[in-house]
Amino acid sequence: MTIGADDPRVMEAVSEVLKAEGIVIVPCDTMYGIVGAVPESERRIRLAKGRGEDKPFLQLIADVSWIRSFSDTPISPKLLKYWPGPLTIVIRIRAGDTLAVRVPGSPFLIRLITGLGKAIYSTSVNRAGTPPLSRIEEIRAEFGGDVDLIVDAGDLPQGVASTIVDSTQRPAKILRQGSLIITPADLE
Repeated sequence: MTIGADDPRVMEAVSEVLKAEGIVIVPCDTMYGIVGAVPESERRIRLAKGRGEDKPFLQLIADVSWIRSFSDTPISPKLLKYWPGPLTIVIRIRAGDTLAVRVPGSPFLIRLITGLGKAIYSTSVNRAGTPPLSRIEEIRAEFGGDVDLIVDAGDLPQGVASTIVDSTQRPAKILRQGSLIITPADLE
């Protein structure tokens, strides 16, 4: 099923699918993304993408205060100035593992996450090992049978993924220079 990004029922439709443990394709900060509620949707997203168990998905949170519920990792204010936006930060969680989190710049996504009251996974719309899709007809053809809903915002420019910084080490380290340019001074 497809719904227009400008449809007044879009927030309700996406929320209902995510609450029912479904997965949705939505326009994100830099490109279309496949999203689903944490942790219920992980298996479905992996199946849709053809992605193995070894590579975790980043999680979108509504604001930086959410980190306190699962991590004591201090994050540099120099990095936090880029939130909300296309910066993914790897943190250490209390269980000892790491987690990649981002506060999206999209007001739609922030309202969605806030309304759900939980983080959502986000990953690019592509099969493992292939480039992300940005044309809505290609997305429908490739993923229409794998997801529960597609939010149609039309064709998007070929986006660049978010920048990823590992803040579990000092100084922090750039793992992927993406759409946001991070300088060494931001990592101190």
